[in-house]
Amino acid sequence: MRAARLVTAPIATLVLTAHGSRDPRSAANADAIAGHLRRVAPEYAVQVAFCEQSTPNLRDVLEGPLAGSPGHRAVVVPFLLASAYHARVDIPAMIAQSGADVRVAPTLGEDSRLVQVLGERLTSAGASRFDPKLGVVVAAVGSSHATANAQTARIAARLSRGTRWAGVEVAFATSGPQPSVPEAVERLRARGATRLMIAPWFLAHGLITDRVAGYARQAGIPMAEPLGAHRLVAATVLDRAEAALTARTAAA
Repeated sequence: MRAARLVTAPIATLVLTAHGSRDPRSAANADAIAGHLRRVAPEYAVQVAFCEQSTPNLRDVLEGPLAGSPGHRAVVVPFLLASAYHARVDIPAMIAQSGADVRVAPTLGEDSRLVQVLGERLTSAGASRFDPKLGVVVAAVGSSHATANAQTARIAARLSRGTRWAGVEVAFATSGPQPSVPEAVERLRARGATRLMIAPWFLAHGLITDRVAGYARQAGIPMAEPLGAHRLVAATVLDRAEAALTARTAAA
């Protein structure tokens, strides 16, 4: 990430908007990323908001000073990996209901920096890029939106690039989208993988990752850490914010 610059006052507001969860680790991770951003990008007043379950809710944040500040430079950055329901429906609806004049950035998506972090998490968990018998299951949340699942599935080719692995399969940890994590494990075994690892394509630990971890323990499969509060995750958030604000300025 870029070095922090001395700024006397913020020139824009960045609202980092996460899904929200009953698990406090999710909110703690969003707060940690916000802390990174405040240190390296003091030109932004960084606030954290959530779509549901955690507080403050995005609508409440937007109905504060931002709602009464037409022309104020502000951007909502969905702290989400996929462009699924929250990004496509919930966040735009809450912004419209609040009346705030804000720009909305794209989701983080399958950014190459995030794939790099995923690879680092696997290496930390003991994976070797040169192991021809290793099969990796990338466990993602899944969506009822087929396009979002298709975007997530592209991670497999990016993660396996430059490795000698037996294969990488993207699996979905929620009911509906296929394959499931156990199905992906069987696919990799059919491709000759005798060693397996699970890499959670999640920003933080939570209830779903705990379920995946439970399966991994029962199956005797090592599991890496989620992406977490990595500096490259924060860098991706910052790029999304700056691109959205630049597009707004260009269109003005």
